[in-house]
Amino acid sequence: MNFTKSFLLTALIASIFYGCGSTASIISTPVENIDAIPLKVSELTEAEKQNWGHLDLVQDTIPGMSVDKAYAEIIKNKKGKSVIVAVIDSGIDIDHEDLNANIWTNTKEIPNNGKDDDNNGYVDDIHGWNFLGDAYDEQLEYVRLIASGDTSNPRYNEAVALHEKESKKYLERKTQYDQIAQAVKNADDILTQHLGKSDYTIEEVNKIKTEDQSLYQAIQIAKNMNLNGLTLAEAKKEINDALESINERLNYHFNKDFKGRTTGDDINDLSDVGYGNGNVKPVKKSESHGTHVAGIIAAVRNNGKGANGVANNVEIMSIRAVPNGDEYDKDIALAIRYAVDNGAKVINGSFGKSFSPHAQWVRDAIKYASDNDVVFVHAAGNSGENVDVEPNFPDDNVDFVEISNTYIRVGSLTSKYGSNMISSFSNYGKKNVDVFAPGSAIYSTFPENEYKSISGTSMAAPAVAGVAALIRSYFPKLTAAQVKQVILDSGLAVKTKVIVGGDTNNVKPFADLSKSSKMVNAYNALIMASKI
Repeated sequence: MNFTKSFLLTALIASIFYGCGSTASIISTPVENIDAIPLKVSELTEAEKQNWGHLDLVQDTIPGMSVDKAYAEIIKNKKGKSVIVAVIDSGIDIDHEDLNANIWTNTKEIPNNGKDDDNNGYVDDIHGWNFLGDAYDEQLEYVRLIASGDTSNPRYNEAVALHEKESKKYLERKTQYDQIAQAVKNADDILTQHLGKSDYTIEEVNKIKTEDQSLYQAIQIAKNMNLNGLTLAEAKKEINDALESINERLNYHFNKDFKGRTTGDDINDLSDVGYGNGNVKPVKKSESHGTHVAGIIAAVRNNGKGANGVANNVEIMSIRAVPNGDEYDKDIALAIRYAVDNGAKVINGSFGKSFSPHAQWVRDAIKYASDNDVVFVHAAGNSGENVDVEPNFPDDNVDFVEISNTYIRVGSLTSKYGSNMISSFSNYGKKNVDVFAPGSAIYSTFPENEYKSISGTSMAAPAVAGVAALIRSYFPKLTAAQVKQVILDSGLAVKTKVIVGGDTNNVKPFADLSKSSKMVNAYNALIMASKI
């Protein structure tokens, strides 16, 4: 399942209801000085909000990856080697104004001739492959387990209990949001009628004097929305979007009777291949996750448009394999192998789940990537859990014995350096998470030439994939294993204690949350890579 999070509506509820060349002159950031950096107390500017993940902790007091500093002082005008980065995700808007120049094209394939010209097993795979066909909505994996009726599965009872718990939670949430939606609509209708127009301002609302209880309540709701940076019209959209997400969970994710698969293959037979098609684009505008992830890696830099990707010299290979629900192990295993076999040097996987019936298929594919010199970057997940203890798939190990030396699992950072720097949703683990990178409120591309900020370890992973691509571009002689080690070793170590899982009672040393004890730093990584 896509790893993204939206947190604005929590506030709404409360408000309503109460060769890079010589580097002789370049010195990496001294790790021992990091904890002496003053905390940033001012709010981020609009420019900083759209680019904070690229900023520098020392210069900007923002825990970004020092990407802009790396371009200014190290990369400059140097020419690197083009690197193919596979994005295994939902569909990607390959026509987007900020992406279309950086989309991979299979030059061995003749478009739309209905033939497998390059004999790779995929017909007309011009920009990648679509393992989902025309489908998008799906069940969660544990719901598929319940629907299968396989009571012999050792996790069957766990799945049933989880389904009951989550279904109840979202039914209650739907009731709550329906009430919120009605309250906001009523307030907007009352203010529109009173002021004689629908495009009223908060200044006009503040001037209203009344003893009418309904009008007074409408004014208070409008004021509370304004405190959260929203007009009532904007609040209605946010709430409706939340209701759409809730209804998707109830109608698809938790629905034991829903059948989302349309490709006609056997999901339990890895040898049953050839399904899907070459259309890698989203099937609807709201299928936006893959486009956002691709932009974090590869949005064209400094072209005067909405966003800058971490890496230049990249070609995005689009592999549509992640639905609105849980991905199938078969699709992911084949997607990884497709990426490797067709030239990707870095793979990003911003997806994951807690049940995996064919985990070994995916694990074997991850090993295949490692054996073929490909870096695989994976999002750690958004449940605020310790993944050394709680199951999270795909992984690269069995009982902590790793089968890959090129797999990187990434947790998420906020823009607030200090005790609140770990995103409240981010998973962590001293053994099973490798590094942390910017993942909260990341600005990037959205379908149909739009841009938006969203949060999740899904956003942190492609930031690291972008750094991996930078290293592979400017230091192409390094192996994938060396690239991984450079990213882990060159990060900034933080000695401070941080709040974990958004729980102020759960405070841990940052160093205990990942294997490297570090946050990724592109500037230091390029310096370290130059010395190998």
